[in-house]
Amino acid sequence: MINVSSRLNGIGEYYFSSKLREIEELNKAGHAVINLGIGSPDLPPHPSVIEALQLEASKSNTHAYQSYKGSPVLRNAISQWYSKWYGIDVDPNTEVLPLLGSKEGIMHICMTYLEQGDAALVPNPGYPTYTSAVKLSGGEVLPYRLESKNDWHPDIAAWKKIIDAHASNSTGRVKIIFLNYPHMPTGQLPDKQLMKDIIEFAKKEQLLIVHDNPYSFILNEEPSSLFEFDAQKEVVIELNSLSKSHNMAGWRVGMIVASAEHVSSILRFKSNMDSGMFLPVQLAAAKALELGQEWFDSVNDVYEARKIQACKLLDLLGCVYAPGQVGMFVWAKIPAGYANGFELSDEVLNQAKVFITPGGIFGDAGDDYVRLSLCSKSEVLEEAIERISTTFNLK
Repeated sequence: MINVSSRLNGIGEYYFSSKLREIEELNKAGHAVINLGIGSPDLPPHPSVIEALQLEASKSNTHAYQSYKGSPVLRNAISQWYSKWYGIDVDPNTEVLPLLGSKEGIMHICMTYLEQGDAALVPNPGYPTYTSAVKLSGGEVLPYRLESKNDWHPDIAAWKKIIDAHASNSTGRVKIIFLNYPHMPTGQLPDKQLMKDIIEFAKKEQLLIVHDNPYSFILNEEPSSLFEFDAQKEVVIELNSLSKSHNMAGWRVGMIVASAEHVSSILRFKSNMDSGMFLPVQLAAAKALELGQEWFDSVNDVYEARKIQACKLLDLLGCVYAPGQVGMFVWAKIPAGYANGFELSDEVLNQAKVFITPGGIFGDAGDDYVRLSLCSKSEVLEEAIERISTTFNLK
């Protein structure tokens, strides 16, 4: 018997991976589960993007290994995209690193900067991959709690206490703060003054801020980058992605934007893990980044209509949600009478055969919440509403 590596201690299978198997078994039994849990866009990319992929893939000279740094065409497109939409100057030659989806970038950053005993501040609730990547890299996870009473924003004073406590009990140091605004799962927008204060705090404490920014175009009229407050790219490494903004989740196209020094350091790790992505995908992604306001308006019109339906479903369940959420989910507090979001989620799945995500998978600060995805067609959402109404006699 060969034992698995100790680095897997405390790392379980990703929640959605196991839950999808459970849903698959229910489907095999004939239940036709409606999955409103996962944020995988059901809408296609723009036709011009698919056309670009087809055209480039049909060529005989586009199938070789690619540069570890990505195609200059894609890097230039990313630079121009940041300038057009965020007002940020980015050097395409030194400050951009294309990724096979931003999820791998989270791992690359942790492996590049964290030593055994080092630590990272991770939001609770927050994207579970932050925690997994820190643990897999040998670092220590230091959760920081986000609460509705603070509009799901961090408390810098609490960060300081966590950092000081870690320093007194460890030979390593806190090196990274994970930040994610617009925030997933709560849909909270960034507070600009707080973001400025966070940048100053990071500079003073010599910390890296890893800002995960894939939701800035979904139901949000003012897309922004954290580089707005760190123009010299001293302490911010920003992750971005085409998965949500351009309906290209399965294409696996993401990016790191950072200083030349940070990009160079991360590339030292990444180049030992993979090769560059398929060139036709890169060239099609560059085409996607050329799309204008009309594209985002068309996508958001769909999500806005679906959000109305999602809120109707949550109203039926007695959930309460804050107005002004952005992104492709609705985050809602469960009604009294349920121990946690897992109990409500399981009840709705088992009885109505509709799956909504329990908030507790994002950390215990989300225990009293559920998250509902907007990535299902209007008729599917209507069917989910009908099932819940009928099952729980809510008509």
